[in-house]
Amino acid sequence: MRYVSYKLASGAASYGSLVDGQVRDIGLMPGAPVDLKAALQTGRLATLEAGAARPSSELTLLPVIPNPSKILCVGLNYESHRKETGRQERSHPAIFTRFADTLVANGQGLVKPRVSDSFDYEGELAVVIGRPCHQVSAQDALSKIAGYSCFNDASVRDWQQHNIQFTPGKNFPATGALGPSLVTADEVPDLRSIHVVTTLNGTVVQDQSIGEMIWGVAELIAYISAFTPLGPGDVIATGTPGGVGSKRTPPLWMKPGDSVSVSIGSIGTLTNPIVAE
Repeated sequence: MRYVSYKLASGAASYGSLVDGQVRDIGLMPGAPVDLKAALQTGRLATLEAGAARPSSELTLLPVIPNPSKILCVGLNYESHRKETGRQERSHPAIFTRFADTLVANGQGLVKPRVSDSFDYEGELAVVIGRPCHQVSAQDALSKIAGYSCFNDASVRDWQQHNIQFTPGKNFPATGALGPSLVTADEVPDLRSIHVVTTLNGTVVQDQSIGEMIWGVAELIAYISAFTPLGPGDVIATGTPGGVGSKRTPPLWMKPGDSVSVSIGSIGTLTNPIVAE
């Protein structure tokens, strides 16, 4: 099943299931949880009553989880990206955080900050947690997943490199894209064979199999949940392949007027224009 979060023409926020290009609203049904994160927290999203179908063209998408409590991002999780950065091999993944108010939806503009011209793309697989977990084993980790989505961890590189921490360059407003939908885990039986493909203005700039991640999805959930409890609606951005703009000669930066897409097989395609602050 696929789920989306959105606003109606009235301005009301809701969520629903996506079938054949139409949305069956769940969030406005009597007694429904208030948003998709809350629906996941009930543990019964698949059984919630849905209303009449609405054409998706009548809706304005929101980030698929508009209000995650935690967004944990993984750095240097493909060997191709580690090598292009010149970073040393490590025995544990690099983890940093994003704030929920940096997220935009499919079709919304990623905002290039006025203080920088070093605006870079990072196509990634997003994992959405469906069940609470703390110190879960890698063997049990996959059972905690609600589903998957696409993520663009767009980075303001000069601010990222001001010091050894990534946080400033990863948290400018409207610089992280999440969507278009949450695809439940049962719809993606062979995740490792799917490629993360990023295109900039129609040209492929990243293309690598999820199976080539240094730390797989189960390992990431186990590692992250060892130091922080994870709950329904939390998001893990699992890292970007090689080919980022900052490591090209000359550098390939995103600029206003560009269009960037992240495609991940059956999980979908996330497309955003680049706009000026």
